[in-house]
Amino acid sequence: MEVAIYLIPAGMIFGLIILRALIWSIKSGQYDDLEGAANRILYDDESRESNKGDSNEKL
Repeated sequence: MEVAIYLIPAGMIFGLIILRALIWSIKSGQYDDLEGAANRILYDDESRESNKGDSNEKL
């Protein structure tokens, strides 16, 4: 039971650090565009194919 004297405050401090990181990430806009990355994956292949064609023409 003596270890609880150290674990409870340590857990509370760790929880406050996690909460602060969450608040910072929300304020900095990390969660603003959730669908953008998913859509970018779908359309990335078309731009790569057009770049490959351009590089072959230069040779």
